[in-house]
Amino acid sequence: MKNNSHSIPVGYLFWIFGFMGAHRFYYGKPVSGTIYFFTLGLFGIGWLVDLFLIPKMDEEADLTFLEGELDYTLGWAFLTFLGVFGVHKMYMGKWLWGVLYLLTGGIFFLGVIYDFWTLNEQLDEVNRNNARLREAIR
Repeated sequence: MKNNSHSIPVGYLFWIFGFMGAHRFYYGKPVSGTIYFFTLGLFGIGWLVDLFLIPKMDEEADLTFLEGELDYTLGWAFLTFLGVFGVHKMYMGKWLWGVLYLLTGGIFFLGVIYDFWTLNEQLDEVNRNNARLREAIR
């Protein structure tokens, strides 16, 4: 069975905002996402090239991150639109962190920035732990 942790249509939706690196963060490429953010998609050239690279980025993300109970697209939507309120943390079951984010504006927004760099790994860890628990129960 093929792992399908990320979505090509969602990748293209984030690509629309790709000059800010959104699609690169979504596919687990935080370094280039940050570079895109500060250079407006490598001055628009990298952003246009990525139009053709998204299927490959999706394939790489599917090979790297485990599909599971937590949906990567939903986690990214929560982080992108509600990150300072900690909704993405609550979605992952990290309620204490979620409440701290809610009370501190995403730990003064620095936590949100950190989560843009690490959300895929955080979701992957929860999905892998849940898979191990299911296997142990069997």
